[in-house]
Amino acid sequence: MTEEHEKKLFFPAPVPVPLLESARALRSAMTDAEQLLWHYLRGKQLAGFRFRRQHPIDRFVLDFYCCEVKLAIELDGGQHNEPDAKAHDSERTALLAAYGIQVLRFWNKEVFLNLEGVLQRIHDALTELKAPPP
Repeated sequence: MTEEHEKKLFFPAPVPVPLLESARALRSAMTDAEQLLWHYLRGKQLAGFRFRRQHPIDRFVLDFYCCEVKLAIELDGGQHNEPDAKAHDSERTALLAAYGIQVLRFWNKEVFLNLEGVLQRIHDALTELKAPPP
């Protein structure tokens, strides 16, 4: 393999074992809201975009992530309304933005009461991010 060819290859950093184990545990213990939304995101059902669930990035595990357009979907329960949780979520969103990842946040309750609206907002973000610049 030539040096030029090696420069074009992407070698992802290995995921730390504790974070990987945490992501695996979260996959098997998804909330009801996560399970419902995953039913509509899995298998490229939403506009042909592939999502991963409980995807580790840096020191966080994202609820859902679309690598193709760098879109993270986070579902939040009531505990995210606490001041410490709000600060943690802001830090998390800022770090993800530094990676070029856009974050959409929805309340768990919103997934149950307005699933169609949640899916439409996700679809709109996907198509907007996929659109080539003018």
